[in-house]
Amino acid sequence: MARTIGQKMSALLNRPVIVDNKAGANGALAAEHVVKSAPDGNTLMFGYIATHAMNPALQKLRYDPVRDFEPVGRVGYSPTIMVLHPAMKPRDVKDLVRMIKERPEAFSFASAGNGTAPHFTAELFKLATQTQLLHVPYKGSSPAIMDTIAGQTHMMFPSLFAALPYVKSGKLQAMAIAGSRRSPVLPQVPTLKELGVEGVDVDQWYGFFAPAKTPKEVIVRLNQALNTALADPEIVKRIESQGADVEPSTPEQLGELVRTDLAKWRGVVQRARLEAD
Repeated sequence: MARTIGQKMSALLNRPVIVDNKAGANGALAAEHVVKSAPDGNTLMFGYIATHAMNPALQKLRYDPVRDFEPVGRVGYSPTIMVLHPAMKPRDVKDLVRMIKERPEAFSFASAGNGTAPHFTAELFKLATQTQLLHVPYKGSSPAIMDTIAGQTHMMFPSLFAALPYVKSGKLQAMAIAGSRRSPVLPQVPTLKELGVEGVDVDQWYGFFAPAKTPKEVIVRLNQALNTALADPEIVKRIESQGADVEPSTPEQLGELVRTDLAKWRGVVQRARLEAD
């Protein structure tokens, strides 16, 4: 997603946009790199709900998601999807809950790591259904999905953006959308709310951030370029075909989203009694 948008922004800004993938620590390493960069608009972070709301709600990091960044603009979001290993054969989510309750702690879920969207969504599911699941954290979404496909774990709550190719190929079994509404790319898959599971509604948003103290005029120019790129029908088509939705914003709207979501997930940490490793 970042590369697709970056190519368009490069032409609009008349300068190359290089995407440098700094993986590790649930995005914390990338965030720390951007925080330490010069506030001149030349270094941005493609952040998302985990880096700026979930992970900071769970543990103390070496960056503050509000104080240390200037929001540039939101890109959009991808709903969370509940997927199972294909060998599991529940009739529906209600039947799955029954299976889990009959064998407490016999079932496991994979996540992309502590403080990520798959982790928090599973914790909400446990709270809503009063079930127990063993958490198996991985260093990133890809290895977590691969082990769920291999049967090393029973289920996962990845973004639809990450899981869609494996659902379409039959390597993962889609049970429900853990988001606000059904997805156009998988219209046959109901939401958890439709199936009677309330309160598990996680739309994983994405956005661009600059280091704190980046001049206002630079933020405005970057936001204009970003929103122009997101208005390109070809870019919209490419993003939507991969299971995400384009939903641009002003810098102020993204900043408010970070603050409200940070408060929301701090509340979830307290309710679920979660602790950082």
